[in-house]
Amino acid sequence: MSSEINFETYLLIDKKKFIFQVIQKNSFESIYFDQMLFNEDYSQLNFKRLNEFIEKNIFKVEKILKNFIKNIDIILDNEKFLPIKLSIKKNNNGNYINSNSLLHPLNDLKNSCQSNFSDKKIIHMLIESYLIDNKEYSNLPVNLKCNTFSLDVSFICLPNDFVTDLESVLKKYHIMVTQILCLNYLKSFIDENNQNIFSTASRIKSGSNENEVLLVSKTSKNKGFFEKFFDFFT
Repeated sequence: MSSEINFETYLLIDKKKFIFQVIQKNSFESIYFDQMLFNEDYSQLNFKRLNEFIEKNIFKVEKILKNFIKNIDIILDNEKFLPIKLSIKKNNNGNYINSNSLLHPLNDLKNSCQSNFSDKKIIHMLIESYLIDNKEYSNLPVNLKCNTFSLDVSFICLPNDFVTDLESVLKKYHIMVTQILCLNYLKSFIDENNQNIFSTASRIKSGSNENEVLLVSKTSKNKGFFEKFFDFFT
């Protein structure tokens, strides 16, 4: 069987449905789609039902692709998501502010979040604003010197035990969860030009949001756009 380089596999989980979707990389065309709809909303994830849905689809899609599914990204809508906001201020001594200037303060914030919320896993790390010499910016400015700057950073987290339970379901099929993405966060990028949640997820994973710090495994060979700057590891 060939490698997984030409497609991406997604599992969408929310209160009303499960969706199993495989898309072609770059073109975002659908290769495989199936869904399970519920008659009522479920506030708690039914892992037994999820396992049945995955089992129903995994062998079908592998036969179509003539390829094993080794990795999957989960798009999740769940009440267990916890937003955490932290800030940090640093002296810059009149130097240019750039990605290198942000490396250590962002790493300090990440470590602070992990140490103070040790039972949570960081799903998304987002720079909400920059305050540079008392002037606010929504994005990192180019060719700007400053004396001080501060960062407001938002973390979207999930309980570790919930993530472990999700991963355990996929491990039964020898599939690794490469990333979990918050559905509500992805929806904020839906517009007239980008209305498909799966193509939106693919773009976000690739670093289309310049204010997201991509957290990837140390074993990952391919680095996303923002992670190339900050080189953070989970």
